[in-house]
Amino acid sequence: MIAWMSWTLPVAIFFAVIAAILLVMTVYEVISPCTERKGFLPIATTRGDRLFIGLLMAAYIHLLFLGLSELSLWIALAISVVWLAILLRWG
Repeated sequence: MIAWMSWTLPVAIFFAVIAAILLVMTVYEVISPCTERKGFLPIATTRGDRLFIGLLMAAYIHLLFLGLSELSLWIALAISVVWLAILLRWG
């Protein structure tokens, strides 16, 4: 059924982490409902909005590293994780 997809361990870990993040955010939302708030982003956002924006920015950070540098993607991952933490806390 999915023979066309090259399922390697890194790909499986990536999708498992995304699924785990979504599961944790869903449980957190059920336990503690969120209201919109205004942080340093120019719009009022919820936790889910900030998570989505953070994941998009992580993709852009990785694409920039791939396109513009020879540095390791581990550096891009570290930058993305720090950015996501900042965005979720103060965004």
